[in-house]
Amino acid sequence: MTVTALCHGEGCRGGHTRRRASAGTRLCRQCRDHLAAGLAELAHLYEECGRMLGGGAPGSLRERTTGGDLPGLPFNGAAADVRARIVSVLGSWSGLVAQQRGLAAPPRTAPALTSFLLRHADWLAAHPAAAEASEEVARLVRAGRRAAFPDPARRIRLGACPQPDCAGALALAAREGERDAARAIVCDADPAHRWTSDRWSELSDSMDGADSGRPAGGAAAPPAERWLAGADIAQLWQVPMGTVYRLASEERWRRRNRAGRTYYNESDVRSCFSRRAARR
Repeated sequence: MTVTALCHGEGCRGGHTRRRASAGTRLCRQCRDHLAAGLAELAHLYEECGRMLGGGAPGSLRERTTGGDLPGLPFNGAAADVRARIVSVLGSWSGLVAQQRGLAAPPRTAPALTSFLLRHADWLAAHPAAAEASEEVARLVRAGRRAAFPDPARRIRLGACPQPDCAGALALAAREGERDAARAIVCDADPAHRWTSDRWSELSDSMDGADSGRPAGGAAAPPAERWLAGADIAQLWQVPMGTVYRLASEERWRRRNRAGRTYYNESDVRSCFSRRAARR
C-alpha cells in the first residue's frame, strides 16, 4: 500500500500541526493508539448503554420524564441507537478486514468484533481507509459516552480539601467535550482553593492527610479510601476509557460494584499512573 508522510488520523486532521505517520502506516503512533483505545472502549460502551436500556441507571428515561411513569419498562432510544450503530460500524470494518485478508468474519457481537479489529489494528492503520476508520470510531465513542453518561456536567467528588484549616471538599466538574485545560478541581468551601486537573496525582497525596484528620489522642487515623468510576479516572488522568479498562485488568486494581457500576480503588489507580509517569 502507498502511504502518505503526514498522519491522516482523527487526532491530527483538523489540528494546526499534523504529525508524521509511522513507517508503513497512514497514522502517527498517537492516532494509531487512539484508534485501538477507541475500539476497546466501544465494547464497554455497548455494555454501559445496555444498562441504560433497563432504566435503572442514573439519567434513565424514567427519571427524566415528568407527568407520571411510562407503562412497562422505560426505553432509552439514544442508548438503543448507539448499541445498534456500534455493532453496525464494527461489523462493517471487520467485514473489510476479513474480505481483504482472506479471513473468516467474527461473530456479530460487540466483544467479538472489537477483539477481531484490535488484532488487526496495525493492518487497518496502513489501509487507505485508515483516516475514515479513525474518524468514525472516535465519533462513535463520543456518541456512546453521551448515551451511557447523559449528564452534561458530572461532579466527581474527590475528598477533603488539603488546605490548612479548611473544612471543604474537592470536586471536579466534568463536561463532555470540554477541553482538558478548562477543567479545574475546586473546593466547595473556598473557590480560591482550586487546581488544574493535571495536578491530581500530586494533589491526591496531600489529600490523604486531610482525609485522615487527627483525633484527640494525637494519633493520625489511616487515610480514607477513595473509589473512582472508570469515567472519573479517564477525566482525572486524561486517558481514553479503553486505557482505563486495560490497566484495571493488567494491574489488578481493587474494585467494588455499586448499583451496577464498577468503582476502582483510587490509591491503586494513582500508584499505577505514577509508575507510568516515572517510566517516561
